[in-house]
Amino acid sequence: MTGTGDLGRRLIHHRERLGLTREQVAARAEMSAGYLQYLEEHADMTETGSLHRLADALGTTMDELLGGGRDRPPGRGPAMAHPSLEVLSEEECRRLIAPGGIGRVAFSGSHGPTVLPVNFKMHRGAVVFRTAYGGPMDQDLRSGVAGVEIKIAFEVDRIDEARREGWSVLVQGAAHHVPEEEAATAAGCEVTPWAGGERHLYVRIVPQQITGRRIHGL
Repeated sequence: MTGTGDLGRRLIHHRERLGLTREQVAARAEMSAGYLQYLEEHADMTETGSLHRLADALGTTMDELLGGGRDRPPGRGPAMAHPSLEVLSEEECRRLIAPGGIGRVAFSGSHGPTVLPVNFKMHRGAVVFRTAYGGPMDQDLRSGVAGVEIKIAFEVDRIDEARREGWSVLVQGAAHHVPEEEAATAAGCEVTPWAGGERHLYVRIVPQQITGRRIHGL
């Protein structure tokens, strides 16, 4: 798919996000699966009517498919008419974050409250991410006392602007800096840093408490 353009990549992203096949999306959008495949694999644009039907079929907007919302924070639209806030069980929270992805680490840093995004994986029941030796999450998350680890917060969320729904999971636990002799085991989760660069320090958070909320319509 060397010719795939931005539209094609967004179509694939939203289809896979929903766990749908090309045939299922094409049926929803009232078009052939072959035409949808062509749009996903070529850097071509389609007419407005087809794009609108695709947006509806994928639970998103034409603006999002065209990349219009790339530089805007999510959740700018109004709330749904009758939103309902659901408390999630720990089992459901673990299920939601099991695939890994992007999360946010929150801690009290040397310059005050700090929140940083990281790419993470779940490995043996723990959150694992990579950071740089000598960076803020290396220095600020060390207590300086043997056997004593700093408790931090880790948050993951998913916002669906088109449906005005979403969920958020909060993990609280101690930040364990994986020593070099254990790095090979931690590397088994195959987590890669979103920001790239020399980030060879693995940090593991063993959850002490997991809570979550989901907002949806009645």
